[in-house]
Amino acid sequence: MTDRTGETPEPEYPETRALESVLDELVSVVDKAKSMPLSSSAIISRDEVLGMLEAARSSLPVELQRARRVLQDRDEILAGAEREGAELIDEARAQAAHLVQRTEVVRQARHYAERIVGDAQSEARKIRHEADDYVDRKLANFEIVLDRTMRTVQAGRERLTVVPEDDDGEPGLAGDLDAGRAEEGFFDQDRP
Repeated sequence: MTDRTGETPEPEYPETRALESVLDELVSVVDKAKSMPLSSSAIISRDEVLGMLEAARSSLPVELQRARRVLQDRDEILAGAEREGAELIDEARAQAAHLVQRTEVVRQARHYAERIVGDAQSEARKIRHEADDYVDRKLANFEIVLDRTMRTVQAGRERLTVVPEDDDGEPGLAGDLDAGRAEEGFFDQDRP
């Protein structure tokens, strides 16, 4: 509920109203009291002031109880807020620790993966070099065999070359004298 100014007024309690009015009356009595000549002291009716003080005192326990309740509520709210804040801090710390741990796991996994890739590349280079060496040896052996074969073919072709007539007057082949030896090594690839 709002008043004419648009602000929500504080709730009024009858006990508060009674205490305020008793205090207002007490202030009024002291203010209206007659002054003593040549002094700042005032003449006040003792019974009237004591009655007002008793009325104020009787109103105080209600006010004090309400104030204590407000303070207790405030303390409970603060304690709840502190508990909630502590829980949030603990949760944040746990989450931060988890993130750090996860980051450490990721870092270790990357390191392990890099090491595995490096080992695999090293092994691949080693296998490639061994394969290159093997192929080179086989090609060298094949080159030797081909060279011998080429020499044998060339020697065979030279023997098959036709020569002008021999002593009998008949055409012959060059190297008839070495024909027996040429036939022995013609396809013999194992000979040096």
